[in-house]
Amino acid sequence: MPAPSDRHRRHNLQQRSRLAGEAAAAAAEVETALTTPSDPSAAAFFDVDNTVMQGASIFYLARGMYRRKFFNTRDLLGAIWKQTYFRVAGVEDPEHVADARNSALAIIAGHTVAELEEIGEEIFDEAMAHRIWPGTRALAQMHLDQGQRVWLVTAAPIEIASLIARRLGLTGALGTVAESIDGVYTGQLVGDLLHGPAKAVAVRALAEREGLDLARCSAYSDSANDLPMLSLVGDPCAINPDPTLRDHARANGWRIRDYRTGRKAARVGLIAGSAAAGAAVATSLVRRQVRRLSH
Repeated sequence: MPAPSDRHRRHNLQQRSRLAGEAAAAAAEVETALTTPSDPSAAAFFDVDNTVMQGASIFYLARGMYRRKFFNTRDLLGAIWKQTYFRVAGVEDPEHVADARNSALAIIAGHTVAELEEIGEEIFDEAMAHRIWPGTRALAQMHLDQGQRVWLVTAAPIEIASLIARRLGLTGALGTVAESIDGVYTGQLVGDLLHGPAKAVAVRALAEREGLDLARCSAYSDSANDLPMLSLVGDPCAINPDPTLRDHARANGWRIRDYRTGRKAARVGLIAGSAAAGAAVATSLVRRQVRRLSH
């Protein structure tokens, strides 16, 4: 039986996750849906990292902020390591996630929301726009053409998530909500990162608010971490899936779309199959990214 301290920690994490989802749904803004959709009870929900965009949006944001002197190389090295190890090795330790969260919050504390939004516009043009997967973008447009609304659902800050949604002509976004007072970030989150189960909470809350029939909705992701969200809807689809999600999708008859090259997809599968190999690769990627940033 788990120790009381372990049960308390899990309960606390569940509470923070639920609050993150509820906060994301409350903060979600309809960016472009100014007219009533012709199919108002159906919608599509897209994860961002490696689903809509090649790579991690939060890394591109961190790199752009680093180049603008928001923080130093040591901070960036730690951020890259945590993000890369998580994405490649598939290791999701709660304390590890908490460290990454606290590091990110320390970076933006004291900065204004307007400042992050302005920098986000520049970084999207510099590093994100050319990394959008055309195939996923076409899927999103298909839903829009059918009169359905399309939301992004991501652990990235809601300000950046909304920016990406707006630039892609989507309805809006659900993202991590950082607390701000009078337009200045406090260094705290409302709940926790919008990740894993929190995404499902956010989607369900948004569906209730917008009158969506989840059985008629679609969801897209690359990661098994998003199984709670994918399992909510009637039409789940695995995009560029990790091995666990690919296996689950095949076993349950879900659609699978892979827009990576065959060689790259195979390499991703081999790496993700071994945490030890993933750690080594993550270390190599960190060094490579830091070398690139120095040029």
